Amino acid sequence: MPELPEVEVCRRGLAPELVGALIEGVDIRAPKLRHEIPPALRELLPGCRVLAVRRRGKYLLVDCRRDGADGVEGCLIIHLGMTGNLRLVPPGTPPARHDHVDLLLGDCLLRYSDPRRFGVVLWQPGPPAVAESHPLLASQGVEPLSDTFTVDWLFAAISKRGGPIKPVLMDSHLVVGIGNIYASESLFRAGISPLRAANRISRARYSVLVPAIRETLSDAIAAGGSSIRDYVHSDGGSGWFQIQAGVYDRAGQPCLRCGGVVRQVRQAGRSTFYCPGCQH
Repeated sequence: MPELPEVEVCRRGLAPELVGALIEGVDIRAPKLRHEIPPALRELLPGCRVLAVRRRGKYLLVDCRRDGADGVEGCLIIHLGMTGNLRLVPPGTPPARHDHVDLLLGDCLLRYSDPRRFGVVLWQPGPPAVAESHPLLASQGVEPLSDTFTVDWLFAAISKRGGPIKPVLMDSHLVVGIGNIYASESLFRAGISPLRAANRISRARYSVLVPAIRETLSDAIAAGGSSIRDYVHSDGGSGWFQIQAGVYDRAGQPCLRCGGVVRQVRQAGRSTFYCPGCQH
C-alpha cells in the first residue's frame, strides 16, 4: 500500500495545482470505500477554495473553506488504502470502472481511483487544527521526518518493547509511515537485524538507526516513492525507489555490501528481507 514517501510525493504533486483552486462540483460514484463517503460532500464542497494540502502519516488532508453567509470550513481526509491513487485529468475524461470520486476544479479534475476500495474519503468540519482530532488521526504516532523523532525519543519509546524491531517500527501508533519496504531498508542501512528485540538494542545503535530511517524515507521521496502493485503519481508516473533497494525483494541474491546471501522471513504476516552477514 502507499506509505509515507508515496503519500508525500502525491501531496507535493497535487499542492501546486490544488491550493487556491475553486471546487466547482463533486461527483461521487461509489457510496462506500472502507467507510461511507459522506453524500453531503456534493453540497459542502462546491464554492470552497482549497487552502492547503497537508499530510499526516499516510493520510492526505485537504483544507477547504467557503466564505459568506453559507460559509463552510473543513478538511477532506483521504487515505489511498492498498491500491488507491489520485490523478489530475482533463475535464470530461470518462471515468473508468474504479474511478469513484471526482472534484471538478475548473480546468482539471482531481480523480480518486481505488480498485479494492480500501481507501478513505471523509470530511472533518472545522478549522485545520481540528482535523487531527478525527478518530482516524488522533491515534497516529510521531512523524519520522519531524524534529520530535530523535534518538532519545525513540530509545525511550521502545525501551519496554520486547518484540522484534522491524514490526515495532511499523506500528503506526508509535511512528507513522515506516512501511514494510522502508523498515527493511532502514535496518539494512543501520546494520541492525530485523529479528533483534527492540529493547535489546543499545542507544548507540539507535543513534545510527534514526538517521538511517530519515535518509531512507528522504531518498524514497526523491525517487518518487516505490511503485508496487497499482501505485502511480498524480501525473500517472511511477516511483523508482524499489529499484535502488539494498535488500527488499532480493531474497537469494548477493548482498550489495558484503556479498552474502539476502534472506527472507515472515514477521507479523509480512515479508522481511535482510543480510545475516551485515545485520546483527
